[in-house]
Amino acid sequence: MGKRAIFLVMDSVGIGELPDADQYGDQGSHTLGHTAEALGGLALPVLASLGLGRIAAIAGVPAVAQPQAAYGKMAERSPGKDTTTGHWELAGLILEQAFPVYPQGFPAAIIDAFEQAIGRKTLGNVAASGTEIIQRLGADHERTGYPIVYTSADSVFQIAAHEEVIPLEDLYRYCETARQLLTGAHAVGRVIARPFTGKAGAYVRTANRHDYSLQPPGPLMLERVQEAGMTVAAVGKMADIYAGRGITERRASRSNREGIDQTLALMGEVESGLILTNLVDFDMLFGHRNDPVGYGRALEDFDRRLPAILAALRPDDLLVITADHGCDPTTASTDHSREYVPVFLAGSAVQPVDVGTRTTFADVGETILAWLGLKPLGTGAVMRVWR
Repeated sequence: MGKRAIFLVMDSVGIGELPDADQYGDQGSHTLGHTAEALGGLALPVLASLGLGRIAAIAGVPAVAQPQAAYGKMAERSPGKDTTTGHWELAGLILEQAFPVYPQGFPAAIIDAFEQAIGRKTLGNVAASGTEIIQRLGADHERTGYPIVYTSADSVFQIAAHEEVIPLEDLYRYCETARQLLTGAHAVGRVIARPFTGKAGAYVRTANRHDYSLQPPGPLMLERVQEAGMTVAAVGKMADIYAGRGITERRASRSNREGIDQTLALMGEVESGLILTNLVDFDMLFGHRNDPVGYGRALEDFDRRLPAILAALRPDDLLVITADHGCDPTTASTDHSREYVPVFLAGSAVQPVDVGTRTTFADVGETILAWLGLKPLGTGAVMRVWR
């Protein structure tokens, strides 16, 4: 058996505004801190034992005297605050220019070209919650057969369609068409198929979502691991975020619970390499819906599952837990927030030290490569916390 890295991304679990947060309208954002305040404190004993309370003051989370992991926080160097940018930087790819976003919907030229290419009109063309827009426009969609186009705080072009109105193969083809159209100044991070079923007033999204990501414009940590002949197993939307680059195996996941179940299963199967998991509930279910109570409960649920992951670590394992951006559920905005993210490194070989404030998320990718004995990318610095 060789060395392994288990890499968990708590989607949107930020830990305080970045110095440039005012440029994004995110002054004062603090996803973890404000969530804890809204609940009168969080019960996160395992994350506390890893050092969470030593990174920032969070109600209910003590600053333990002897943490069981290395801990710190990281600043995002790339411009933006979207999922793709954060994940790409974690894997060692720092962007110089932010992905385009469309808070007022897409330009008429884009929609016109898309409608002409698919031979149908569209509905929507607004920034909206995916669950809300299908309730609002679903009946019109069923009546007309027009797909629903919408975006969000992320750099995304999303297409929603009822599976009995537009078959999945047609919806996927529409997404491929949009991906080909959205280039240059309009090269969004992801085009996403959002199929749903049900009746008016009770529409539900299905598990047949599919993401069409922009190809990363540079090398990724994942590819280094794959090229070394090791496994790179992606759980949840990880494979789509990286456009499949460097991925040798993928496991579907629709929730934090499923993501952790799949991670534990892979920890029992993978001999060497990388297991990477996105835990989506924090962001998708609670951050964007401004639900601090749900967000806090999801954090506490994750904390209760962490002991199983820690117990499954082998002597040659490195566990990395971090996030990709913030999404403060207590602010007026439902968008992501430009925040620091926490980082924890755990394992039997790890020295429980403060790794400080890192200047880029890319330090995670470099640290995983160093742990696995592979060549660096040169975009970040190694957090060499092992003996």
